[in-house]
Amino acid sequence: MVLSLTTAYLVAEVVGGLLTGSLALLADAGHMLADVFGLTMSFAALRMAARPATSRRTFGFHRAEILAAVANAVLLLGIAGFILYEAWQRFAQPAAVESVAMLLVAVGGLVVNLIGFRVLHGAAGESLNIRGALLEVIADLLGSVGAILAALTIMLTGWYQVDPVVSALIALFIVPRAWGLLRAGLDVLLEATPAHLDLDHVVASMGRVPGVSAVHDVHAWTIASGYVAMSAHVQANGRPSAEVLHDLQSLLREELHVDHVTLQVESADHADDGACCVMDPRCLLRTS
Repeated sequence: MVLSLTTAYLVAEVVGGLLTGSLALLADAGHMLADVFGLTMSFAALRMAARPATSRRTFGFHRAEILAAVANAVLLLGIAGFILYEAWQRFAQPAAVESVAMLLVAVGGLVVNLIGFRVLHGAAGESLNIRGALLEVIADLLGSVGAILAALTIMLTGWYQVDPVVSALIALFIVPRAWGLLRAGLDVLLEATPAHLDLDHVVASMGRVPGVSAVHDVHAWTIASGYVAMSAHVQANGRPSAEVLHDLQSLLREELHVDHVTLQVESADHADDGACCVMDPRCLLRTS
C-alpha cells in the first residue's frame, strides 16, 4: 500500500516541482524516489527471505533483507549529497517559486507520508529492512513539512532562499540516520556480535549451568533482523552431556533470546588443545 501511494505521489511531486520551480518539492520527490526503490527492494527481499533453505544456502535467503537495507542507506546518502549540492547552487542564485502550487503539492505529500508512516511504524522494530523504509518515509514527511513552511514563507515574505535552506536541513537530517542504518547493515554482513548481546554476560550465565566447567570458542552473529545465531564449545565436568546441552539450549533460547544455537559439549580430557577459555579473564581478548 505504501509503495503504491508513494509511486503515485512521486509523479505528482516531480511535475509540481518542475512547474513551480521549487527545489524543496524536487528534493522531496528525490526522497520519494528513494522510497519507491527502497520499498520495492524491501518487498522483494522479504519475499525472498520467505523462501525455504537449500543445501547451498542452509540459512535460506534471510540476508536478502540486510542487503536491501544497506542499498537503501547508500541511496539515501547519495540523494542527501545531491540535495546539499543543489541547495548550495540555488542559494547562490535564487530562483522564483510558484508558492501556491508548491503549497498544494506539499500538503498532498504530507498526507501520503503520514499514511505510510502509520503503516510501517509497527513493524520497524522487527526488521532492519522495514526500518530503512520507515526512515525514508520519515525523511519524506519532514520534506513535505519543510516544503509547506517554505511555501508559506515565500507567500508572506517573498524570500526565495528559504527553499534551498529547507532542502539542506532535510538532507542534513537524513545523513546521520542513513549512516546509522548503513552501519547496522554492515555489522550484520560482517557477522559482528549483535549489539544487544553481552557475550561476557552470556558466558557467565552459561557457566552457572550445573555440569559446565568452562566455555570457549564463542561466536555470536546475526543472520537477519531478529534472528541471532551462536556457537560455542562447552567443557563438562562429569554430568551427562545430554542434560548439560538441554539446560544450555533452554537458557540461551528462552532467557537470552538466541534463536539458533550450536553447542559442542566435551569432557575435560577431550577439550580442544590450546583453546581459549572464556571464563579465564586472561583469555577474554582472544575470544571472538
